[in-house]
Amino acid sequence: MKQTKKNHFTVLTALLALVFVFSTGTSFAKKSNKVLIFSKTAKFHHQSIPAGIKAIMKLGEENGFKTDTTTNSKNFNKENLKQYAAVIFLSPTGDVLNEEQQQAFEQYIKSGGGFMGVHAATDCEYDWAWYGNLVGAYFSSHPKQQEAVLKVSDRKHISTKHLPADWKRKDEWYNFKWMAPDLKVLVSIDETSYDAGKGKMGANHPMAWYHNFDGGRAFYTELGHTDESYKEPLFLQHLLGGIKYAMGKSK
Repeated sequence: MKQTKKNHFTVLTALLALVFVFSTGTSFAKKSNKVLIFSKTAKFHHQSIPAGIKAIMKLGEENGFKTDTTTNSKNFNKENLKQYAAVIFLSPTGDVLNEEQQQAFEQYIKSGGGFMGVHAATDCEYDWAWYGNLVGAYFSSHPKQQEAVLKVSDRKHISTKHLPADWKRKDEWYNFKWMAPDLKVLVSIDETSYDAGKGKMGANHPMAWYHNFDGGRAFYTELGHTDESYKEPLFLQHLLGGIKYAMGKSK
């Protein structure tokens, strides 16, 4: 009888250990309700970054998620990253993570983490091919800031369902020199509506997209160069939808 009780206790202990391992393993990012805003710049520094940080923090306060901010690459380590549902690259530029930090971020995504890139996130880490495939494109050039018409091709996604089919606004519009295959494009720009300058891409010129990548989720929006963007209701709702998608939320 004593032996039976001992066996039951051993089995129960083993089951509890398995539950603990599962709950703290690859699913950590899905259970978190906090995001990290990363805005380190090694090249051009966008003056709108403070406005972007303030706007995202306000979105968090209004929509029930917490926000941390950093320009310190040392925060890209396994122990720190595992507390976040998503990491937002808010206009970082140049080479911002060393090899060890890159490996930590790759593992974070492979463990089910989320990524959101805003504007200059495509002007970042050109020598890190994995990152290029995560964010989905690399910047090549842009003309002067001007109004243009955006074509919203997917109005069912959480980031675009509130947008008009034709969305006219002013921003800095990127041309891309490389794009990853199989991106799920949400918004494109109509090059006939503005002067795209050198490097224009023609009829196929995506501006916002998402995809599942290497075990995690990735969302990118080219919009958000100007301070005014972060006071614009339609853009803020677009930004919020991208954050929610990266966090693994559907609404």
